[in-house]
Amino acid sequence: MTDIVYRLGPGCEVDDIVEGSMYIGKVQGFATFGTFVQLNDKTKGLLHKSNVLTDKQERDSIIVLVNQVRPNGNIDLREVILQEGSYETQLVAKKVTLTKLSDLASKIGRNVTIEADVVQIKQTSGPTIFTICDDSGVEDAAAFTEAGVRSYPEVNLGDIVRVFGEATRRNNQMQIEVSGMQVLKGEEADNVRGRINRALEARAEPPEVSPMVKSDVIEALWPEMRKLAKIVRRAVLTQQPIIIRHHADADGICAAVSVETAVTQFIRDNGGDPDQDNFLLRRSPSKAPFYEIEDVTRDLDMMLKDNVRFGQKLPLILLMDNGSTEEDMPSYKMTEVYGLDVIVADHHHPDDTIDKYLLCHVNPYHVGGDFGVTAGMLGTEIARLINPAVESRIMHFPAVAGVADRSEAPELDSYLALIEGKYTRAECKDMALSLDYEQYWLRFNDGREIVKDILNINNAPERHLKLVNLLVTEANLAIEDQMNTMMPHIHDQKLTSGANLFLADVEMFAHRFTFPPPGKSSGEVHDILCKKYVNEPVVTLGLGPDFAVIRSRGVRMNIPQMVRSMRDEMPGAGISGGGHLVVGSIKFVEGMRTQVIEKMVEKISQFPAASL
Repeated sequence: MTDIVYRLGPGCEVDDIVEGSMYIGKVQGFATFGTFVQLNDKTKGLLHKSNVLTDKQERDSIIVLVNQVRPNGNIDLREVILQEGSYETQLVAKKVTLTKLSDLASKIGRNVTIEADVVQIKQTSGPTIFTICDDSGVEDAAAFTEAGVRSYPEVNLGDIVRVFGEATRRNNQMQIEVSGMQVLKGEEADNVRGRINRALEARAEPPEVSPMVKSDVIEALWPEMRKLAKIVRRAVLTQQPIIIRHHADADGICAAVSVETAVTQFIRDNGGDPDQDNFLLRRSPSKAPFYEIEDVTRDLDMMLKDNVRFGQKLPLILLMDNGSTEEDMPSYKMTEVYGLDVIVADHHHPDDTIDKYLLCHVNPYHVGGDFGVTAGMLGTEIARLINPAVESRIMHFPAVAGVADRSEAPELDSYLALIEGKYTRAECKDMALSLDYEQYWLRFNDGREIVKDILNINNAPERHLKLVNLLVTEANLAIEDQMNTMMPHIHDQKLTSGANLFLADVEMFAHRFTFPPPGKSSGEVHDILCKKYVNEPVVTLGLGPDFAVIRSRGVRMNIPQMVRSMRDEMPGAGISGGGHLVVGSIKFVEGMRTQVIEKMVEKISQFPAASL
């Protein structure tokens, strides 16, 4: 008959010990009268020197038999020698009443047992902080072995654990002072994980709200927008960091800041640490309207460092006003290597080849819409699905974004009507210009508080007005100076389609390295020419040494299609680019500039001109 040696599980106490049974423990220390043996983190006994059979050092394993459990709780032990393989080890699991993390506040000073998922492990100069998530919430569990030494090294990120400890409040935040922690395995772990997942699915479900305006496009997109919002909400509930990447223009900023506002509030409403939003959420502007290799490399570098230094999960990446095109493919391949979750809300003309890399893709083209439903409109509606409580603060964002992107969609008029009496169209235009101007000088920084002041969500209306007036004045002076410099050098020609084509060299005949940048300068030139040729189709090319910015009014263009065909026809030109159907950009090698421009003019001539 095989002997049974018991291992006292976490949370077990004297009452769980049976006299006459054998237990495996660790030598804790020595006294003149015997050896102290630790049976678990909470329970120890005395091995009298008369019952010692072998020489042991501190922390050595030892098998002991319980001679007696005294009325005062003292445990008398006797050493037992058993041959390796001659006995079976069984875990003694304490039968306890589980406590939910959401109930810790009512258990202060009492011992609790929690079954949860480990979502972060952070080693401090003192204790190890395990952030755990159950079916009711998220809290920290502090375990201490020695200063700066990792407690429970067998516990890894993503493990299901049973935590024993005392419920306490530290720095106005609930915390568990850990006395024991056990990694659950097999069916037991699966049952707990299933229970947590079912609860998270329910808690992550967006509230039942309707779009702010009547729109067939937004209505058709609503299921996909709910899906995206649910993914974001679940990330917050499971302590998964979120990176919001967005195009660095007014539309992209409005889209991203609306979601940032909603997520920040949702984090604060559902997390323990009041500073969580500062390390669980990051918003980063992208110069290009796609996810560049430079951007994904910078994100990967930061997220991997955070994973190592702070024990954080790898993040959820949300791309806004970018992410839909073939140009995003190289970056998506990088995210695939690291198994990153990527979701997109964009209004650029999509390429179906990228969808296999995405968990969710919100784009008006998928439901018969177009770029007129801007990213800022989509972002604001998604933000309401994440957290409807922020609606009053961000409801003017769609109008600002629509004005900024020169939307001609009926949705813009609806969003403007929604804020009538609070903001005028002109005021929305001023906010949009201020965002573009300030973001230019911010470069790759998010300018979080400045942007909030521009959009008037910092509860400082007087500062908002002063700041916007200042920025608009400076931006308009810079634009005026740029236009005075550029307009005398505009070359024009008549296309066979009847459209007017204008060439603006933003390299030779424009101020460089200042506001407005080449894309904005080309747009301003295009606006001037459209006003001059009111009833005629107009195409404007802003030409740099190795790029061109394309804007069209009245010509039924398809810029992504044109870029693809040029790339096939000119293999040595290094052509790439894309954008919207009638607004976009193209890159090429400088040595082929003349040939590429000739080919562009040829392609543009083939697109039909509409009657205005």
